Amino acid sequence: MSLLIVSFWGLTACSTLGTFNSLVPKDGGAERAAQDISFGSLPRQKLDLYRPTQAYAEGSQSELPVIVFIHGGSWQDGNKDGYSFVGRALASRGFVVAIPNYRLVPDVRYPAFLQDNAAAVTWVIENITQYGGDPSRIVLVGHSAGAYNAAMLALDERWLGSGRQNVRGFVGLAGPYDFLPLDGEVTQAAFGNEENLETTQPISFATADDPPVLLLHGADDTTVYPRNSETLGDRLVQSGANARSEIYPGLGHVGILTALARPFRGEAPVLDDTTEFAREVTSQP
Repeated sequence: MSLLIVSFWGLTACSTLGTFNSLVPKDGGAERAAQDISFGSLPRQKLDLYRPTQAYAEGSQSELPVIVFIHGGSWQDGNKDGYSFVGRALASRGFVVAIPNYRLVPDVRYPAFLQDNAAAVTWVIENITQYGGDPSRIVLVGHSAGAYNAAMLALDERWLGSGRQNVRGFVGLAGPYDFLPLDGEVTQAAFGNEENLETTQPISFATADDPPVLLLHGADDTTVYPRNSETLGDRLVQSGANARSEIYPGLGHVGILTALARPFRGEAPVLDDTTEFAREVTSQP
């Protein structure tokens, strides 16, 4: 456990999950069903799939609800390979889980990363039945920049088109949803070339027609401030959408993600809150 804690502190310093993912114990009852499935022709346009093992015992196969988890990394870092602990954690709760990669800054700018994630979700809609998932019951989940990406797919109909009706809900972990003006190097690099910046903000697309939303944030997050979740949650509710925010005391930007891992679940009920919400919204007709 001491080595795991060292890895955790390294994670906060260098923003990589590779070592943490390799050391942290994974949930049983889940398996990686497929790796590096292409949803486009470019090297980063690949995804991994996880599913519960029990659901595939002989005679018990059924179509399960689906979670698409989008990784963070300030739109310029991150890799699905460091998130198998997330995929197995969510799959162990009864979901088929897709974790895509997508193109990153500086190779691309907005909206390329949204286009990639939309293509990944479209692939899931068209193909997930082959892996036991129900394409009509999808929940988008993301952390940090991944929460931004998931929010835009869930709230802004430009990206998924008619496929947006398959999205039953969205869960954001420590996401930036309202960050104008662009006053940092990270956001300038990702969005600085866009002329109409209002259309890059999830908060601009809060309407009564949006799917249910759960916004989770750590009170001690100094990377993406909790006001992002509070402001978007308030705007959604004012617009007539089904939304709520949960702010976890004592939790920071990385901690809300690592709380999904088995050794750190006592920090905050992130996994329980996420999967209970996903189960609720996908069980409705």
